[in-house]
Amino acid sequence: MKRIIFRWLKIVILVYCLIGIAIYNLQDKLLFRPEPLSPNYKYNFGVPFTEVNLPYSQTSTINIIQFPAQDTAVKGVVLYFHGNKKNIERYAPAAPLFTSKGYHVWMIDYPGYGKSTGQLTEQMLYDWALVFYKLARARYSPDSIILYGKSMGTGIASQLASIRNCKALVLEAPYYSVPSILDSRFPLYPSNKMIHTKLPTWQYLQQVAAPITIFHGSDDGTIPYRNAKRLQPFLKPGDAFVTIEGAHNNDLREFPLYRQKLDSLLK
Repeated sequence: MKRIIFRWLKIVILVYCLIGIAIYNLQDKLLFRPEPLSPNYKYNFGVPFTEVNLPYSQTSTINIIQFPAQDTAVKGVVLYFHGNKKNIERYAPAAPLFTSKGYHVWMIDYPGYGKSTGQLTEQMLYDWALVFYKLARARYSPDSIILYGKSMGTGIASQLASIRNCKALVLEAPYYSVPSILDSRFPLYPSNKMIHTKLPTWQYLQQVAAPITIFHGSDDGTIPYRNAKRLQPFLKPGDAFVTIEGAHNNDLREFPLYRQKLDSLLK
């Protein structure tokens, strides 16, 4: 009996170690899922846009797509930080939510995403976000700049809002931190030590002076709703945590409550 128990214990330990090694070695591929594009690739968004390629270093270029406001009375600009999959093409359909309300929308692709080139690290995400903001500040005052983060982009937008002024910070399907997402799936692993990309949204929100609005779907299977709710204690009086009942990670804009609250914020 003891031999059987010992044999099974060794199997369990081996499986535990193998899964842990796989998570550690594959973490960047699991977190970052870019779809690179050729520099000559022609975007076709079906709406007017301007493409900007901003040299960042000898080996990296920042690709930005700018969608103009549909109204001649421009209210400002939305700096949009997208999720972890593919590139701007996947997220461009969200632009009319803002352009129809008088806002220009600028979307940035991270290193290795779309036409952007360079090495992707957490610090590089922050550095590029700051360059993105400074580009906007050359044309807009802080009180006309909205920082919008979706999914993975929420941590990036929150970090930027913690060091620069803006009209508002809006987070769609945010997370407490990247390691905390692993905790929800693999609670037996020391995620904070294993995962080198932290993106601690909870930490940055405490330093944000601008109004914060969080949207999260109750049925989000990518970033669990309970994970996002951990951010609520760090919100200021007047900030809002909006629960979209029945929504998942990528369909919030299909729900009337999301559109209603967003339209109110943009007014």
